[in-house]
Amino acid sequence: MTRPDPRWPRLGAGLGLRPRYHDEVLAVGHPIQWFEVITENVLGPGGNPRRVLDAVCARWPVVLHGVSLGIGGPDPLDLDFLDAVRDLADAIEAPWVSDHLCWGSLGGHRAHDLWPLPLHEASLDHVTARVHAAQERLGRPLVLENVSKYLAFSSSTLSEGAFFAELVERTGCGVLLDVNNLVVNRHNLGTDPDAFLAALPVDCVAQIHLAGHEVHPTHRVDTHDHPIDAETWALYDRALARFGAVSTLIEWDDRFPAFEVLVDQVTRARERLDALEPV
Repeated sequence: MTRPDPRWPRLGAGLGLRPRYHDEVLAVGHPIQWFEVITENVLGPGGNPRRVLDAVCARWPVVLHGVSLGIGGPDPLDLDFLDAVRDLADAIEAPWVSDHLCWGSLGGHRAHDLWPLPLHEASLDHVTARVHAAQERLGRPLVLENVSKYLAFSSSTLSEGAFFAELVERTGCGVLLDVNNLVVNRHNLGTDPDAFLAALPVDCVAQIHLAGHEVHPTHRVDTHDHPIDAETWALYDRALARFGAVSTLIEWDDRFPAFEVLVDQVTRARERLDALEPV
């Protein structure tokens, strides 16, 4: 069994905390072991989001997951944002802080999307420098997620797995392995998800994301609004075989079902984690 990196405590099976389910999360017993919140939704002081966050933090570990850092973009890093994330992570004792390996703004104009990067030496140098700067400001390692893709850059010379592996080597950052995104990209671009898993150092994966997606005749869309499909569960099993009992989170962000549906998805992940031999 893989020996975990002590920077990434193994939390079990968790759920993305969404406002629709605040009452169920706080009021009933359930098998959910930890929660992830969207960083930008809880940065402001006071208000109901922070009240709920404080109540959840009193009972479970909570991880911060950002969507606006733009670590691969051309705009300067937002140092005030990084300072606020650091202060919040310290206040809630977040086990780690994550965002996406992407960009989403140009000239200060935000697209509110997670755009992929061309993967080559120049972009690797660019991201490496920005990860070092972000980690220095945060006072902790940054964990970066692989994103879903709907196009490929002709200028890319590195595989996504090789890019992540080299970035981990250069910066000491962690990886948030989104298994669903690997499946989506396989169908959209013909990439090999198992080659991505094989390229990553076994101790760099801090967290795994699982979600469902829309299936169309010509492509798939990362919508987080369906149950996890059989292909994604199978790839998750292969990821656990390589990386061990990594903290796993279920994402669901639209077409919200009954809370029991989410509990079932978390339970299926937890059963897999519990079945692994303890380290």
